[in-house]
Amino acid sequence: MNILFVCTGNTCRSPMAEAIMKYKKQEWNVRSAGIYAAAGSPAAAHAIQVLQENGIPTEHVSQGISPEIVKWADVVFTMTHSHKQAVSSAFPDSQDKLWTLKEFVHEKQGDIIDPYGGSLEDYRQTYKELDELITHVLKKMQNGAEGIPERGHDEA
Repeated sequence: MNILFVCTGNTCRSPMAEAIMKYKKQEWNVRSAGIYAAAGSPAAAHAIQVLQENGIPTEHVSQGISPEIVKWADVVFTMTHSHKQAVSSAFPDSQDKLWTLKEFVHEKQGDIIDPYGGSLEDYRQTYKELDELITHVLKKMQNGAEGIPERGHDEA
């Protein structure tokens, strides 16, 4: 299973989600990218610190979203509805595998707040939310691709 997490700059939310998923499901291939990412940036210092506090290793270098990485992914999880719209618009063939993380888990829209520029506690809250959502994703997907719900093309 190839999982892609997408956020804005690929330094906070999506790298944390990537690290959490890799830690929980080591046999899956997990990557992250940003809609407006500057290639080559490290994860935010607070993101790294919060992951370390939770015993999760990470080595991250930011990358922008690309046709190659979207094609590689079996499932693409975005952090917000606007990220989902941007991916859908740029990569229309991705709609069958494209979800906001909250939409996949709760079957309704919702955004994960960006902790960028915030306090360490803001990053801890984002980590907690991502950790809980990813736990639910894994429960839904426990049977591999069979755990991915069907979707129509008009939901993007």
